[in-house]
Amino acid sequence: MSLTSIASKFFFPRQKALERHFGEGLALQDAVLRYLLSRGRLTEYGRRFGFENIKNYEDFARQVPVADYEALKDDIDRMRRGENDVLWPGRTKWFAKSSGTTNDKSKFIPVTAEGLKNLHYQGGTDVVALYLKDHPDSRIFNGKGLILGGSHQPNYNLSGSLVGDLSAILIENINPLVNLARVPKKSTALLADFEEKRDRIARETMRQNVTNLSGVPSWMMSVLVRVLELSGKSSIDELWPNLEVFFHGGIAFTPYRHQYEQLIRSPRMKYMETYNASEGFFGIQNDLADPAMMLMLDYGVFYEFQEIGCGKGNIVPLSGVETGKNYAMLISTSCGLWRYMIGDTIKFTSLNPYKFVITGRTKYFINAFGEELIMDNAEKGLAYACEQTGAEILEYTVAPVFMDEQAKCRHQWLIEFARKPDNIIVFGRLLDKKLQELNSDYEAKRSRDITLQHLEIIEARSGLFNDWMKQRGKLGGQHKIPRLSNERKHIEELLRMN
Repeated sequence: MSLTSIASKFFFPRQKALERHFGEGLALQDAVLRYLLSRGRLTEYGRRFGFENIKNYEDFARQVPVADYEALKDDIDRMRRGENDVLWPGRTKWFAKSSGTTNDKSKFIPVTAEGLKNLHYQGGTDVVALYLKDHPDSRIFNGKGLILGGSHQPNYNLSGSLVGDLSAILIENINPLVNLARVPKKSTALLADFEEKRDRIARETMRQNVTNLSGVPSWMMSVLVRVLELSGKSSIDELWPNLEVFFHGGIAFTPYRHQYEQLIRSPRMKYMETYNASEGFFGIQNDLADPAMMLMLDYGVFYEFQEIGCGKGNIVPLSGVETGKNYAMLISTSCGLWRYMIGDTIKFTSLNPYKFVITGRTKYFINAFGEELIMDNAEKGLAYACEQTGAEILEYTVAPVFMDEQAKCRHQWLIEFARKPDNIIVFGRLLDKKLQELNSDYEAKRSRDITLQHLEIIEARSGLFNDWMKQRGKLGGQHKIPRLSNERKHIEELLRMN
């Protein structure tokens, strides 16, 4: 009997419990709301908004305001300075550093002890549980998992308190037994300098029996390329013949899939998407034939949704969602976030179980001319243009040109190609055509080139986006390239470096 067969027995009870997501999703969410309110009543925030008087969802929605980071910032800062019972009972020691707001370079998301266990670690456990259920012949525990992490620093010099990438907080607090099944060693995983970390990870893992990968696709690819450089192999599966799955999240996988298939040529290789963020763990792809993820409903996260598109719609709980509509997601969690607008947009594809695809970010869209272009449109348009031309994309960003010297308005795409198309003009035409097929607002604005002219593609030099991220101190970890923007700050910085 293999080690994986023995370890798989540990996951049987949870695999059975996860079946409640089929048919009992609303009951799971009702239980979560009751739990959150019972804990929230013990906090200053709960007293401020009368949690003791909340009897049901309608009371909750009426009494508790929708919040963004700015609304909670002062309370979070008090938590960072060691105050108890502010947004969640007790003292919170860990804070996940995330990309900033308009007014601040960074956000600091509280990660409570309960949240660490019930959101983040439970999510990681369930990824493996669902994978093993669908792949009983798996051998992932016969070798080791290569898990990428970020770095952390002391928080306001308070004893035992840390601030840093969520992945670093998870590695710092992980059960020591798990370290026996993962690489690289902890000191390497927590290095702050990504380029040094990348090299050391490659050297430490080259001769290991790596069976699974976990991380952000862009940064994992950088590590795998370095592994090939040092090993002299032409593909990863020559080095790690037992590699079978990549658990990925953080950014869309579509632009990277073909490159991964070239790096890892084994027909047995599988890719499983997760939706894990600094704020919590929200979704897992439970069927690898279906790109949608299952919304995880019993982690201490209560979900609400606001329809977006033509104006903002009413906010509804899970019972009020419909398939095919684009929603902004709000969360209340056991990390002390209450009706928090996380900034991601999703679209449900199924209501039993509740399954969804990520369509973008509330701040990553372009609506400079009424075109309502979202990340989902951009990813699908690029995938089509690449498929038709054989091109491959490493990174990209898009911003509007509001009016040039010829009074022309357009979208400007800055793209770093892994493989260039033979004809970049044809590539641009295919992309524009697909965007019009996907988005009627974009199609209307493109009509006869009156409001919005044909998109412009600028080829980025090799390494441009990495150099830009390095300059900003954001190499590695969970940092992401901003894909779509209504303003030109980021693209102008990149163009100056191009």
